[in-house]
Formats: sequence, C-alpha cells, structure tokens
Amino acid sequence: MRLWMTGVAAAAIALVSYSAFAQRYPEKSIRFIAPYAPGGATDLLTRTLAQKLTEYLGQTVVADNRPGAGGNVGAEIAAKSAPDGYTILLAPVSPMAINVTLYGKKLPFNPEKDFAPITLVAKVPLVIVVNLAVPAKTLQEFITLAKSRPGKMTYGSSGNGSSNHMTGAMLMSAAQLDMVHVPYKGGGPGMIALLGGEIDMMVAQIPSSRQLHMSGKVRALALSGAKRSAALPDVPTMIESGLPGFEATSWYCVVAPAGTPKAIVDRLNAEIVKALNTPEMRQRLADDGAEVESSTPAELARFVHAEIAKWAKAVKDSGARID
Repeated sequence: MRLWMTGVAAAAIALVSYSAFAQRYPEKSIRFIAPYAPGGATDLLTRTLAQKLTEYLGQTVVADNRPGAGGNVGAEIAAKSAPDGYTILLAPVSPMAINVTLYGKKLPFNPEKDFAPITLVAKVPLVIVVNLAVPAKTLQEFITLAKSRPGKMTYGSSGNGSSNHMTGAMLMSAAQLDMVHVPYKGGGPGMIALLGGEIDMMVAQIPSSRQLHMSGKVRALALSGAKRSAALPDVPTMIESGLPGFEATSWYCVVAPAGTPKAIVDRLNAEIVKALNTPEMRQRLADDGAEVESSTPAELARFVHAEIAKWAKAVKDSGARID
C-alpha cells in the first residue's frame, strides 16, 4: 500500500510539474526548422509563420534552414531533438508522405511515430516553368520538344523525394518522356539554376517562380492543381493542357518531436491556427498560390496516414527512384 501511495504521489507531483511547465511555455526562443534551402516556398512560409508566432508567443521564433535529401536532413534533426516544444518543423509533403516509399528502409525517421502532429498549414499546386531559351510556349509544345530529344533535356526539383521531383516523374510517365532529373537543395537554388540555363525545366512552387514568370524571366507552362490559381491566372492546369486527370498538390504542416507535451502541442496549434486565419496571412498565402487549411493534431495525423498511402501508389506507378 505504501509503495502504491508513493507511486500515486510521484505521479501527482509529475502532473503538477508538467502543468506548470506547460503554463510557463515558452521561456526561451524556439527553433523553427525549414528542411529546404533559403529562397524556396518552404523557407518563405517558415519565415512568415515565424514572424507571427514571435508576436503571439512573446518569444523569438527563429527560422533554421537545414536542407538536404529531399527534406530528410531537416526532418531527422527535428525528430531527434528534445521533445520540449523548443524545436518545431515546417514539414512539406515529401518527408511526411512521399519519402516513406521512395527511400524505404533508408528513411532515418518514421513520420507517423517520430513526430507529434500540430496542424496542417496550407495546400499549393506546383508549376512547370522553363528557361526562356526553351522555345516551347505551351506544355504540349514542351512535350513535343522533349520527345524529339530523348535523354537530353533536364528538369530540376527541390530535391530527391520532393513533391516537385514526384510531380516531374508523374509528368514523365503520363507524357512518356525521357528526361534527366537534377535535384537541388530547395526551390531557390533550383530557380537560380533554371535562370542560368543549367536546366531546361523546373517543377517549382508558385512563391519561388511567380515573380520571375510575371517579369518575363522564366515561362510558366502549366499548374499541377485541379483548378487555376488566382496567383497565376494566365497559366492553365495540366488537365487543360492535355493531360486528363493529372493532379498533384503540395502541402505543408507543422510537427514537433514525438513526446512533446500535449499542452504545448495544443498551445502551438492554437497560436498557429490563429496566425493562419488572420486576413494578412490569408492574403499573403493567396498571393503565393496557397490555400490556408488548418487542422487539429488528430486530423493532421489521419491526413498524413492517408497521404502516405496515396503517394506510395504515385511513386510505384511512376517508377520514380532516388537518383
């Protein structure tokens, strides 16, 4: 009986300490990992959210770019960080859903077991952009050109296993093209390579390509979403461009290391959702072609589980592999 009472007392003390810790949170700056290089959509979204969270939480939220391996490097760092609420990850679809199948046993973390879901953030279509030296003015013209040069034309992505990579692989499969995939450590470096003529085509995020397209420095040919984007109203969808049923949408969520206290997860969820629903954030994301879509932690967990199954089929059907 005495041992049982001692155990109950210890549990009660731990509960009180846990509650007090959660109420004081945050007491220092928070690291917000972006698993891609500066300049791309993931980086821009991380920094935008970090500014809002700094305001709402009363502590500095610092964006920390950790690019590499299709988002795996930054995700692994986050997964192995202390579960105390002082490291969070802006996780794109790639490390959370695509890489499970693409990397298999080589994946250094389990997206469903090694993270505490916080909230879904946004969904955004991808855009096919080409260097101005490429004579194609439409997606069908580009497909015809690529077919005339099998194995010679190149397309870039923000990294192996990224939604950009997979969307490019799906395009190659749907249009029966033979092109060389060139992975970069983020959308920013990929767009620089496209501008410099290192690659012919880039599967890009709207934020990193919109201004370049509007200023005439690159040419956007098609969007991967089911409908046109208000951010690029002149750019048709893949479906409109002659690829029936083609749809691939990128998304972002925020997660923390598994074991992060529920009270802290709930606090972060509340503040991030509040930030996402401000008119300023909604307009900022809309300008970049993204649609705000927040969730509860439980809803995010179910969403990620379903997306892993969806992208597993896409990986296998496309025949994509790690280069």
